[in-house]
Amino acid sequence: MSTVLVTGGAGFIGSASVAELLAHGHRVAVLDDLSSGRRENLPEGAELFVADVADAGSVRAVFRQVRPERVLHLAAQISVSRSVREPAADARVNVVGLLHVLEAAREAGTRRVVFASSGGVLYGEVERPAVEEQALAPISPYGIAKWAGERYLEFFAREHGIEGVALRYGNVYGPRQDPHGEAGVVAIFSGRLLAGEPPQIHGDGENVRDYVYVEDVARANRLALEAEAGSLLPGGGAPFVAFNVGTGRGTTVNRLVALMRQALAEVAGGDAPAAVHGPARPGDLRSSLLDPGRIGRRLDWRPQVALEEGLRRTLRWFAARREAIAPAGDAML
Repeated sequence: MSTVLVTGGAGFIGSASVAELLAHGHRVAVLDDLSSGRRENLPEGAELFVADVADAGSVRAVFRQVRPERVLHLAAQISVSRSVREPAADARVNVVGLLHVLEAAREAGTRRVVFASSGGVLYGEVERPAVEEQALAPISPYGIAKWAGERYLEFFAREHGIEGVALRYGNVYGPRQDPHGEAGVVAIFSGRLLAGEPPQIHGDGENVRDYVYVEDVARANRLALEAEAGSLLPGGGAPFVAFNVGTGRGTTVNRLVALMRQALAEVAGGDAPAAVHGPARPGDLRSSLLDPGRIGRRLDWRPQVALEEGLRRTLRWFAARREAIAPAGDAML
């Protein structure tokens, strides 16, 4: 058991990861600026430090106080479309913020940094589940920042002996996801369906995505933090390794809406409205799938929550809070 610092720990994936780590006996500290995360997301036992990863002095101060052995870096600007509109703002958080964390980790003697990367934005269009060895082709500032983050993490592993693990997530969904943002289609659709409004889909709805439940992602985060170095990268040395965190199973947006309507009928009763379609968005990937074979072999991780069950859990959570999740405007996928 170790001391773990989770940046962005009051957010969607972060709070699930904090709960997972506490349940397995770790001491957990959280660094979060609360711009999107919430104090109430944090389970009892987590120590919160309100700070911005883009502020180097604040980051160093937290590291000096916590002295974490391991770091889970989740703090990020997560909107691809915002990164296109405001690339400098995206880089401030997603590149410079990561460098502040890595520098502070080096100074504090942190052993390992696990970095939240992304699958779809790195691999681009795929016909079959992507494997970690294939060429990366980011086209958005968000994707470029994730690519740069992996390269910086690899540099710190090589030059400073910090063990670096990049986890390339699929489309993560589940309770506590923001239904008002530009990311998180399951949360956005949940808000609309519970309000009796139709989900709005860009294009024909046959775009394929790899949906992975947030508790499965939290478990992957914990395993990446806990694993022996030899499991991460057989052969020894100061490792850097990337793992896909997905299911390898694709679901079209049309199929997702059908499953959500079915789940809503089971959870809340009544008929849910059918989806409506709008114009396709230029640049949207037609297919994004991740092969999780490497993380299965090395860390014995496999997704445990099927999509149907995950959607039921998610809608049940949102249904209990429906007054707080008014529809997210004209958000579509």
